Amino acid sequence: MCNGLRITEMVSGDWEEVKSVFLEGIASGNATFQTDAPSWENWDQGHLVDCRFVARTEGKVVGWTAVSPISSRCVYSGVAEVSVYVSKHVKGTGIGSKLLNNLINVSEHKGIWTLQSGVFPENISSLKLHHKFGFREVGLRENIGKMNGVWRDVVLLERRSKLVGID
Repeated sequence: MCNGLRITEMVSGDWEEVKSVFLEGIASGNATFQTDAPSWENWDQGHLVDCRFVARTEGKVVGWTAVSPISSRCVYSGVAEVSVYVSKHVKGTGIGSKLLNNLINVSEHKGIWTLQSGVFPENISSLKLHHKFGFREVGLRENIGKMNGVWRDVVLLERRSKLVGID
């Protein structure tokens, strides 16, 4: 399924397909605490413009990645939270790896020195993907949110850029 795979910048016209992949993640119950996809306008406001990408095969969006600033305070301007979603129809084909690798490369050149992510411990494939690209576990937030009547934990991961010179 990776044949003919293209990673391109996400544009507003991609939203319906991006939203569809996002809704698949929501339906899985192990991708996010969100229960529905936001409008394009709300999603757009919460994500950095120059670090959003889609993966396409045969012209169709099959995955996406983006980052959100973690704070409006200037000292955190280089810290962002990662989102990576891949359609259930192409899981296990390497698309998540290609998206995350691209996001890391671009974000570092855009001055992002720390990428962080919160992942449900049950989402083994997402944890493996993050570890593959140098994310390390920095904590576990126990019972941080209640979803469908069940308290859920979140594994906190971070990746420091080698380009910025932080040890």
